[in-house]
Amino acid sequence: MRRMLQTLLAVLLACAACVASAQTYPAKAVRVFVPYPAGGYYDLLARVIGAKLADTWGQPFVVENRVGANGIIGTDLVAKSPPDGYTIMMGGIGPHGINPSMYPKLPYNPVRDFAPIIHVASAPNVLVVHPSVNAHSVSELIALARAKPGMLTFSSAGTGSSQHLSGELMKMLAHVNMTHVPYKGSAPAVTAVLAGEVTLLFGTMADVVEHVRGGKLRALAVTSARRIPILPDVPTMVEAGIPGYEATAWFGMLAPAGTPPDIVNKLNAEVNRVLKMPDVLARISQQGSAEIVGGSPAQFGDFIRAEVAKWAQVVKETGVKAE
Repeated sequence: MRRMLQTLLAVLLACAACVASAQTYPAKAVRVFVPYPAGGYYDLLARVIGAKLADTWGQPFVVENRVGANGIIGTDLVAKSPPDGYTIMMGGIGPHGINPSMYPKLPYNPVRDFAPIIHVASAPNVLVVHPSVNAHSVSELIALARAKPGMLTFSSAGTGSSQHLSGELMKMLAHVNMTHVPYKGSAPAVTAVLAGEVTLLFGTMADVVEHVRGGKLRALAVTSARRIPILPDVPTMVEAGIPGYEATAWFGMLAPAGTPPDIVNKLNAEVNRVLKMPDVLARISQQGSAEIVGGSPAQFGDFIRAEVAKWAQVVKETGVKAE
């Protein structure tokens, strides 16, 4: 009986400590790591949301860019940080969805080593071709690819990027053979298709929309489940004739595994509130090209597990390997 009472007391004290920590959190600066360079969408989300959290709670949310190895360096740093709520990150499809299948010796586990906080946003890519390409629809592009196996080329921001895997998913579902040409970043990948050096690109909306409007690129489809307000006449890949196709870049906040649930829930509730603010939406929705998601930590965790499984299948079936 004494042992049972001691165990019960320990549990009660632990629960009381969690409640107290959540009530006083944050009591000091919070570090928000971004595993990609400053100026990108990961960085934008972290800085806009971090500034609002700082305004609410009166403590700095300091954004730090830890770049390298396709997002692995910064992500691994957070995975191995103390689980106290004072180290969090803006993660996403690369480090938490695609990398687990691309890198057999990944130093972190995207599910086991993290506590999901909130799914912030999702953004589709746009399938674009150079105007000289004799394809005005996805079906025509597929016919061209089948007539010339391996001759059609697609650029990307690098092996393992969402642009790359969007192309691999098309190859798998449409049963076509196209050649991937990786570049060091989105800008040179876009330049390559603009110059006609490659046939096509699954580009981010921010990178290609003005070129589409200016007639320098032809948009054939968007990779999301629904059409995008900024390009309302461009069909989805499913509407264009590839059943089951959906590939969106996604972004969300995570903490190290073991972070007290009350702190995770406190962060989740506040970020959900921030995501509804008109000035925040104006900055991060990118003219309607990005879908602001929100939701619970559990929903985000389920989503991450589904993404890991999805991209594992694509990597396995297409034989993609990290360079």
